[in-house]
Amino acid sequence: MKSKIIALAMATLLFSCKEETKIAQEETKEYTIDQFMDNEDVSGGSFSSDNSNLLISSNRSGITNVYTVPVKGGEMTAITKSDSTSIMAVSYFPNDNRMLMSADGNGDEIDHLFVRELDGTIKDITPDKGAKASFYGWSKDKKALYYGSNKRDPQFFDVYKLSIDDYTAEMIYQNNDGLNFSAISNDENYFALSKTMNTNDDDLFLYNVKTKEMTKINDTLSSNSAQDFSENDSTFYYTTDDGGEFKYLMSYDLNTNEKKKVVEKSWDIVGSGFTSNGKYMVVYVNDDGKNAIEVLDAPSMKPIALPDFDNKSITSVAFSDDENWMRMYVGGSNAPSDLYTYNLETKEQYKLTNVLNDSIDIDDLVTARVIRYKSFDGTEIPAIYYLPHQASKEYQVPALVWVHGGPGGQTRQNFNSLLQYMVNHGYAVLAVNNRGSSGYGKTFFKMDDKNHGEKDLQDCVEGKNWLADQPEIDGSKIGIIGGSYGGYMTMAALTYTPEEFKVGVNLFGVTNWMRTLKSIPPYWESFRASLYLELGDPYSADSVRLKQISPLFHTDKVTKPLMVLQGSQDPRVLQVESDEIVAGVRKNNVPVEYVLFEDEGHGFVKKENQIEAYSRILTFLDKYLKNENSSDKGEYAKAEVEVE
Repeated sequence: MKSKIIALAMATLLFSCKEETKIAQEETKEYTIDQFMDNEDVSGGSFSSDNSNLLISSNRSGITNVYTVPVKGGEMTAITKSDSTSIMAVSYFPNDNRMLMSADGNGDEIDHLFVRELDGTIKDITPDKGAKASFYGWSKDKKALYYGSNKRDPQFFDVYKLSIDDYTAEMIYQNNDGLNFSAISNDENYFALSKTMNTNDDDLFLYNVKTKEMTKINDTLSSNSAQDFSENDSTFYYTTDDGGEFKYLMSYDLNTNEKKKVVEKSWDIVGSGFTSNGKYMVVYVNDDGKNAIEVLDAPSMKPIALPDFDNKSITSVAFSDDENWMRMYVGGSNAPSDLYTYNLETKEQYKLTNVLNDSIDIDDLVTARVIRYKSFDGTEIPAIYYLPHQASKEYQVPALVWVHGGPGGQTRQNFNSLLQYMVNHGYAVLAVNNRGSSGYGKTFFKMDDKNHGEKDLQDCVEGKNWLADQPEIDGSKIGIIGGSYGGYMTMAALTYTPEEFKVGVNLFGVTNWMRTLKSIPPYWESFRASLYLELGDPYSADSVRLKQISPLFHTDKVTKPLMVLQGSQDPRVLQVESDEIVAGVRKNNVPVEYVLFEDEGHGFVKKENQIEAYSRILTFLDKYLKNENSSDKGEYAKAEVEVE
């Protein structure tokens, strides 16, 4: 009798667990990709000279255009109405309502600067064909702007000063040495210039315009980055990891050459700068993959109080020229960032956007958490974990290892529509920050030098093993996905560890390192040498290893379903990379789907293309990972879509 009671109790318990799981599934509503992509992506935020409006970028029309919005909230006004090329807001002019904007040619990365005049006409002020132009800032007297252009030499960016009255420009620094412009003093007497030498070695220089003297700031092999000059130009600020694992903020006295440590945290300080008149200093910290921001009172260097947003974070700030207003972006891994303004005098706060689609309940989205696991050699690997609400020990879900771009990138604790879409539809995602990722110290950052496709790949495999050990995960259904360098890692996984992952999704990933490293754009010349030192020189004996780690030459090893997505305008990973890997894998009679966008570059920016791409990814995963319908093996082997 006792055994029957126990059995009945166990049955009741199991039934109860199943019922709870069923309720959890029913309570978590599934959303379409159209709903996810109806979230608005807003960026920028330059104050008009009278502090009445902000100039911002938004993709609410389906592609990024420029808008204005009242500083205290209200309707957004469209300034541009492009339906093909993304147009980005840069800045209001300092003394009037002219607007500075930037745009390339459908993803070709050849950016030009444009001015929207007071009468509404738009003028290209850097019209040099084939040349890139980048905004560097406004002059202190507000009569000119600085920009970089490679019109003289496609490999190097010279510095120009352009009058905002008649748009005439003069070169004020000719870059003959492959240096990168980083900052300029208020009196225009000092330029901060840098040169990337290797993974953890960036040399930093100060160039004196009057004396033509070039002073090297760093004395050791270290990563150094210019930040800003003090209001009176007596002090130069920069970040360095000299003598430590993480970057801290240093000051350099331009009169005495004395160096002092100013701010140090337990993570990298990734940016710092003063407001227009030097009242505040902003410090950005990469805190375990999450932005942490401090606004310091510059004279005392003490933090000022900022608004509290509970479980959301302030991810970005900027100030008006009079330093009375601050704009903020506020969000988290489960919420896209909204734009706020804050009056530092009255303490009034205004929410300007509601970027999350009204049809989506934020409680249905997943808050990511940081986990760490040990790799094959004991190295601790950080990762960001998204677990579907409906997942449980009784209702195990399939999973994906997500690999970021780079090499040297980092998956951050930011909102990602594609990840949330997959998680919402029942896929756990482990975003692996494999060795070689930035943000975890310089030793970790250089661990993958000339080791790509090997130890970093093993980190991804160990991420898969960690997933398989989780009680909520179906360990037999784990795939791998990534873009750019992450796309390469996807192909490397399917090629060199063909039985580890059930499927792979490669978004514009490198498949032939020799071709990619030989065909990098000329405007990457300033760090070509450091790239070759990290990955290998394709013109040297390194080419043997580069061929060994290039999946294109080993496609016969691929046995699992593959999806490839590519933009035909991509200047970094050429379309031929994806064309050839698809052709090679199809010879194995393996299911392959190829989605090609004729009007995209390195990454998909048009909403209609994102919807097409992401919906097809989910369909592919549902078929070959969640359901493992191997009987349809031949159906996708020749599937190909061209989206114009």
